[in-house]
Amino acid sequence: SCAKEKQISNSSSMSEFLLLAFTDRRELQLLHFWLFLAISLVALLANGLILSAVACYHHLHTPMGFFLLNLSLTDLGCICTTVPKAMHNSLWDTTTISYTGCAAHAFFFLFFISSEFSLLTIMCYDRYVAICKPLHYGTLLGSRACAHMAAAAWVTGFLHALLHTASTFSLPLCQGNALGQFFCEIPHILKLSCTHSGYLREIGLMVVSAFVVLVCFVFIVFSYVQIFRAVLRIPSQQGRHKAFSMCLPHLAVVSLFLSTGTFSYLKPPSIFSPSLDLALSVLYSVVPPTLNPLIYSLRNQELKNAIRKLITTCFLRSNKLHLFFFRTLIV
Repeated sequence: SCAKEKQISNSSSMSEFLLLAFTDRRELQLLHFWLFLAISLVALLANGLILSAVACYHHLHTPMGFFLLNLSLTDLGCICTTVPKAMHNSLWDTTTISYTGCAAHAFFFLFFISSEFSLLTIMCYDRYVAICKPLHYGTLLGSRACAHMAAAAWVTGFLHALLHTASTFSLPLCQGNALGQFFCEIPHILKLSCTHSGYLREIGLMVVSAFVVLVCFVFIVFSYVQIFRAVLRIPSQQGRHKAFSMCLPHLAVVSLFLSTGTFSYLKPPSIFSPSLDLALSVLYSVVPPTLNPLIYSLRNQELKNAIRKLITTCFLRSNKLHLFFFRTLIV
């Protein structure tokens, strides 16, 4: 009993965790750094272009444009939470992260990933109303309703992250400080817990969260069944093509998000492998935020045109600025 109390008291003073390293070879560590740098730059550029296009062009000030702007913010948040620390560790050949930094890591990742799933569910409702109830679209998805739904998504993500982070980091940890993940994630921190009751409490919260996710998933599936039934009843081929163009990017993003996350969490323990876990964690935490803007911009012609116009405008302004400085230097 005394030994257990001493072990628990020692865990409460834990100052740092050890993250899972991608590799021990210095050449591969530098390769990972440059790879993550390229991924983060692509994500920042793509999401930044969507944010700028939606903000600058009035014809994109629609409910879908507004929700897409919020989705880009969550994607940027996910990338900025997980990738910089992984880049730092690969560059400086270290695996440590402070206790406070780990708590912040876990909170912000949960916050952005939960908000993103809520936004994807809301965007599914937007597509459902646009195609199945077009006459009620302006009423059901007015500017105030959209603002309330987006705020609900962000608040839900915040409360979900706060609840799980507070519950997990209040547990005494006595199973070492090595996390089997390249960023701080709640399930991996729970494995270090040494109190059965606290562990069961957090598992209970995770079951409740999984149930909410399942309800949202059922809603998304039901909505798309109704959407595709309505689309197939459209007589003109052009109308069907336009309807599918509206829905397919969202469906692709939802499928990528759910398939990678579900497989990462629900894969059988028998196929455990550190390298497989790393690949899966990158697949669901880094790849979707990078590909989401590319998927939307490829299928959405209005957004594609706005981004092209934005890039052209910036390029012309940059050339004019360079020409101005060049003439100033000559004079």
